[in-house]
Amino acid sequence: MRIVLGVAGGIAAYKAVLLLRQLREAGHEVRVVPTRAALEFVGRPTWEALSGQRVTTDVFEDVDEVAHVAIGQHADLVVVAPATADLLARAATGQADDLLTATLLVTRAPVLLAPAMHTEMWEHPATVANVALLRARGVHVLDPASGRLTGTDTGPGRLPEPDVIAAAALRLVEPAQAETAPGGHAAETADAHSTHDLAGWRVVVSAGGTREPIDPVRFLGNRSSGRQGVALASAAAQRGAQVTLVAANLAVPAPDGVVVVPVGTAAQLREAVRSAAKDAEAVVMAAAVADFRPVSPAETKIKKRAGAQAPTIELVENVDVLAELARDRLRPGQVVVGFAAETGDDQGSVLEHGRSKALRKGADLLVVNAVGDGLGFGTAENDVTILDARGEPVATASGSKDAVAHAVWDAVRALG
Repeated sequence: MRIVLGVAGGIAAYKAVLLLRQLREAGHEVRVVPTRAALEFVGRPTWEALSGQRVTTDVFEDVDEVAHVAIGQHADLVVVAPATADLLARAATGQADDLLTATLLVTRAPVLLAPAMHTEMWEHPATVANVALLRARGVHVLDPASGRLTGTDTGPGRLPEPDVIAAAALRLVEPAQAETAPGGHAAETADAHSTHDLAGWRVVVSAGGTREPIDPVRFLGNRSSGRQGVALASAAAQRGAQVTLVAANLAVPAPDGVVVVPVGTAAQLREAVRSAAKDAEAVVMAAAVADFRPVSPAETKIKKRAGAQAPTIELVENVDVLAELARDRLRPGQVVVGFAAETGDDQGSVLEHGRSKALRKGADLLVVNAVGDGLGFGTAENDVTILDARGEPVATASGSKDAVAHAVWDAVRALG
């Protein structure tokens, strides 16, 4: 297979060297197209030695070959790693001011972009809009990993590991290749799921955390980023399902290839999930849904006044959406999966609380994980136990949230 490996100018360019080696060891022909800035991080000799091909950056090089057109025309797959904020912006606006962006305009092959940048750049509205626009056009954009960045910074924006990128890229054109990508670790990345075992399924996934308004500027919320729910939606789409993602205040971008229904409150989430679940074979409630909401949200901002007592906020219980879905089964044979974010206390351990909840909720599966002190919410990894309706463990999974997501879908498929 002929692969174009684009490399933009970021410190993570060194990881692209490892990605190149993996793709070459898998038997693919790889043409590296770096930007001029990328060559400041990794030089031309390295790319040429490892790829076995001439490396150019400018549209005026190799004019006799019309390289700025030919490279994209002949590619079976285009991967850009790292894709910097600048590269995303230029690709989204259709610029062709160097060989890489010209190639992106010409090619009709699948394109995978693997972003890497500082957290502030990834979360900037301009980058968010550029990613959404690219995904709407059919470009596959990975979410960056979360972890150590340049210097002492940490957060989302880290380039995914080369084996993760290789598996995701190869899956776009040769699903079976993803299983055998050199360096791939199915237990860690769950990228070995090459079969479309959810083809023909319609699934609903809820993600994020609901917000219950106190007044026009304040709300009761939780720490959920939506990362695990987004991973579940992405994994289901990779496995062939038609996915509706009910997204409550996500802190991470929604994946491409799914229908996104944005919601804010628990009531809005309940309505959206129930509407979508009428035609779904499976519903996975990964969202952190508020148990309570203010009885009477203030219509104007609550002011702090000297000498006045702090306001008393009366709460009322929200509908238990998971228990309701498990009870009603809006479609015959529907599989209902819940999540239980727990902390141990003097009344029991995380798993004991999870077992009790499994018996109360009535879902087919309950995914139990510990939260707090850097666990669960907002992290790149998770550690879960999957319980059946009787509270008995049927599987465990740990590692990246993508790996956990695939483990959940494996458990769903095991139900028949």
